[in-house]
Amino acid sequence: MLVVMRHGAAPSEIERVVRTIEEMGYEARPMPGAQRTAVGLVGNDGRVDASRIEALPGVAQVIHVTQPYKQVSREWRPEDTIVTLAPGVRVGGPEVVIIAGPCSVESEEQIVTAAHQVRAAGAVALRGGAFKPRTSPYSFQGLGERGLELLAVARAETGLPIVTEAMDEAGAHLVAEVADCIQIGARNMQNYSLLRTVGRLGKPVLLKRGMAATVSDLLLAAEYILAEGNSQVILCERGVRSFDPAVRNMFDLTAIPIVHKLSHLPIIADPSHGTGLRDQVTPMARAAVAAGADGILVEVHPTPDRALSDGAQSLYPGQFAELVGELRPIVSAIGRTLTPVPARPAGTEPVAVGYG
Repeated sequence: MLVVMRHGAAPSEIERVVRTIEEMGYEARPMPGAQRTAVGLVGNDGRVDASRIEALPGVAQVIHVTQPYKQVSREWRPEDTIVTLAPGVRVGGPEVVIIAGPCSVESEEQIVTAAHQVRAAGAVALRGGAFKPRTSPYSFQGLGERGLELLAVARAETGLPIVTEAMDEAGAHLVAEVADCIQIGARNMQNYSLLRTVGRLGKPVLLKRGMAATVSDLLLAAEYILAEGNSQVILCERGVRSFDPAVRNMFDLTAIPIVHKLSHLPIIADPSHGTGLRDQVTPMARAAVAAGADGILVEVHPTPDRALSDGAQSLYPGQFAELVGELRPIVSAIGRTLTPVPARPAGTEPVAVGYG
């Protein structure tokens, strides 16, 4: 519920609304605006007596938020949230970010080479899994803490901020010490204790849509993070399960404009997991950006045929460079630009981009 105050409402009138809400057993969050102040009522269990608030001096309107989520809603915050991953790398707003890298961190040579290659092509952040949730317990599970150390080496050499996944609460603390953005994977979208934990860590969070989750489910999961005081959340469409075996998942492009309509949070797209097929990644990345995605998350490996995970959906470095080139006229056509690559650390040299 939002309580919209009249233009020029006195501070004492705003304070009385806040006090009344607290007396009713709920949390009040004043949100000063350029023209007027709104007061959000947090914890609405459907039993709020709005008439008690509507009768207070200075109240212009009480807006009932029908969605089960509150803080992620545009009714709560009409302005777009912009999430900063690093200086000059912001998700949301007029720029479109490109985050790229291998599915898993496999070795220092592999992750550093990949970081140089994706940076040279136009990526502004590096993805790579140190901890990997896999369907089979016998599949490569990542290097763990050693993987985080290698990601830090890649960042030091290229200047790219790091996006990597946390699988549990203990791991979230480890990831927060190294990464610039904590990823919550599809399998953990509704791991509510983990969501609360990353909400308290204060780092930007990349929240992926679950494999069978509705858009409402995704927004409710984000609500857990915002409820802990962290508004720096990036949503990610990565495909949902369907009956059609032609592709790994159904890449739901309609989720992008729907999320923009319902929420102020930015949303990026992961065409790699969304399709599971290398030859489908580029066309779906183009389509996602055209649909309004605030960025793309793409798997790129120096040698996909030797990747320890997700090689079949990973682009070769040269293919990734071509994709970035194809995205430039698309973002220009819709009035946006690609985020410029951050400055390279002194003493580092670029690596040639090729097909492996």
